[in-house]
Amino acid sequence: MTMHAELIPKVAVEVARYPSLAGKSVIVTGGGSGIGAGLVEHFCAQGCKVGFIELSADYAKATAEAVDQATGHRPETEVADLRDIEALHAALDRLQQRVGPARVLVNNAGNDDRRPLEEVTPDYWDERMATNLRHQFFAVQAVAPGMAKAGGGAIINMGSISWMRGAAGLIFYTTAKSAVMGMTKSLARELGERNIRVNSIAPGWVLTERQVERAKRIYQGKFAEYLEAQCLKEHLLPGDIARMALFLAADDSRLITGQTFIVDGGVV
Repeated sequence: MTMHAELIPKVAVEVARYPSLAGKSVIVTGGGSGIGAGLVEHFCAQGCKVGFIELSADYAKATAEAVDQATGHRPETEVADLRDIEALHAALDRLQQRVGPARVLVNNAGNDDRRPLEEVTPDYWDERMATNLRHQFFAVQAVAPGMAKAGGGAIINMGSISWMRGAAGLIFYTTAKSAVMGMTKSLARELGERNIRVNSIAPGWVLTERQVERAKRIYQGKFAEYLEAQCLKEHLLPGDIARMALFLAADDSRLITGQTFIVDGGVV
C-alpha cells in the first residue's frame, strides 16, 4: 500500500491464530484491492482455502501473487462484474469447484464514489444499489445450500458507518449500507436453523490506497480531521477490518449472529 509513512501505525499487531479456520473454504468478493485484499491475505495466513472475485484481472493477479508470497498460500481467483448476477453465480460455482463448498462468505465488494443530489438519475441509483447491496443477497442465496449441506458456516456482510453519520454526497451509498444491517438480521433469522451465522462489519474510514489517493487529491486535511473525530488516534488499515472478520468466521464466535460490529476507532 502506498501512503505517507506517518500514517502507518507504529505499534506491532499480534494476530490471533484460529485453529477452527485451518483448511476452511473461504470466498471473498472484491478481493483484489483495499479491504478485500487484506481479507484475502489474513484468511490465507490462517491456512484457509481462499477464493476471491475481482472486477479487474490485473488486480486479481497482482493480489494473488502478493498473498502467495506473503503467506505461502495462493488464493484462487475469478474475474466478474458482480452487478451481473449470472456472472456472479458462475464465478461462485467455479471457485467452489476449486476450494470446496464455501464455509465462509465475505460480501466485501462495494464502491463509495460521490455524486451530488441533483446529478443522481434513476439509472445511476439502480447501478449503485447493484454495486453496493444487491450482489450481497444473491451471493448468499447461491452459497447457502452448499454451506448448509457441508455443516454450516459464517457469512459476513460489509456495511459502513457512513449512514450512521449521515454522510453527505453519497446518499445512494449510505442507503445501501444501512440496508446491509437489516438484511443481515433477516438472513441470520432465516439461516440459523441451517447452522449458518450471518453478521456484518461497519468500518470507519480505512486507509486503503484508493482512499488515500483520493483524500490527497481532493482534501488533504481529511487525515487530521478524521483522527480528531476518532477516540483512538490511529488510522484504520485493512488488517483492522480483516481481524474482525477472522473472529466472526471462526468457531470462537459460534453463537454470535444477526449483529453488526463497528470498527471505526471510536467515531460513532
